[in-house]
Amino acid sequence: MQLGLIGLGKMGGNMRERIRRAGHTVIGYDRNPEVSDVKSLAELVEKLDAPRHVWVMVPAGTATQTVIDELGDLLEPGDTVIDGGNSRWSDDEKHAAALGIKGIGFVDAGVSGGVWGLQNGYALMVGGEKQYVEPLRPIFEALKPEGPYGYVHAGRVGAGHFSKMVHNGIEYAMMQAYAEGWELLEKVHSVENVREVFRSWQEGTVIRSWLLDLAVNALDEDEHLEKLRGYAEDSGEGRWTVEAAIDNAVPLPAITASLFARFASRQDDSPQMKMIAALRNQFGGHAVEKKD
Repeated sequence: MQLGLIGLGKMGGNMRERIRRAGHTVIGYDRNPEVSDVKSLAELVEKLDAPRHVWVMVPAGTATQTVIDELGDLLEPGDTVIDGGNSRWSDDEKHAAALGIKGIGFVDAGVSGGVWGLQNGYALMVGGEKQYVEPLRPIFEALKPEGPYGYVHAGRVGAGHFSKMVHNGIEYAMMQAYAEGWELLEKVHSVENVREVFRSWQEGTVIRSWLLDLAVNALDEDEHLEKLRGYAEDSGEGRWTVEAAIDNAVPLPAITASLFARFASRQDDSPQMKMIAALRNQFGGHAVEKKD
């Protein structure tokens, strides 16, 4: 099967390689000419046989919108665009409608696997009409991990990215729980080998997971994480998950707290903690620390 793939960064480049290893033809385009197979989107479209299938793997927002707009002018009725980036689910309906007017299909694919996907495969959550999704099954089968799991047609347009968004929200909460447990273990004097405690959890416990394995990898590289600054960005999907929870009146206390914890990580001197310290001093005479 032929596939056009736009965006050959850390994930896109590995996806191209994994699909090729499965015996399919992939023509890739990237703004970096050193990794691109063609010089332009127009050349990519020219090299694909109809009906064309073009997978977009670029940053969400303006970059994705720009590429999809350009593909809308280049592709023909019967072709299909797949958005595999981390786009907001609400954008998918707009893209599907705009392309649909021109007879071009649209599929949204939430992709999880990161830099390990080439080796382990990618989990795929797909949204869109069956007539556009089913012809792409050979590509999904090439990308997914071996075995019966790792690919789902989650529902109509937007379902793939919505599912991936919730996946990332759960990921936020799981990482926060591991991080809090690690900090508490590091704090007490009686626990002398925190890294090996984490390692002991990798087998036979209910909290074992791939994230736990990655935590152990990180501790093997830097046992007390002394080389790192306590700062964590958020990709945006955690925020979208919390917003969706509010819109649907679904309580998400753990995921919401984990998102706010990331915001706190960006404050070297928390304004909120200043107020809390001041209030504790006012009502209870508790000591406060002054700046130098």
